[in-house]
Amino acid sequence: QVQLVESGGGLVQPGGSLRLSCVASGFTFNQYGMTWYRQAPGKERESVAVTTSAGYSTSYADSVKGRFTISRDNAKNTVYLQMNSLKPEDTAVYYCNARIATMQGPRDVWGQGTQVTVSS
Repeated sequence: QVQLVESGGGLVQPGGSLRLSCVASGFTFNQYGMTWYRQAPGKERESVAVTTSAGYSTSYADSVKGRFTISRDNAKNTVYLQMNSLKPEDTAVYYCNARIATMQGPRDVWGQGTQVTVSS
């Protein structure tokens, strides 16, 4: 069964840090790039950070550049999002995503999401 499971969200004060994890199963993790998205209430889902299949290349939304770091451990089928210097505007549900190849064509796989709340 193809699955992504996120964890690590929670309530944190402004300026604090969190590390999100996303464990993949059911597909060949090391063949696919991975993306972290987030969706705040009343807003569209947006891409936050992307990593290539081997993790050698990454890119970030301007709003998180310099504060967030995406990384992956292909031996553990896990992608991480280290979030530092958190701001109230980072409050959102965070999702990991993989676009995998299937016999029917590309398929987007999503996790269930993990809530991040930044508040004093």
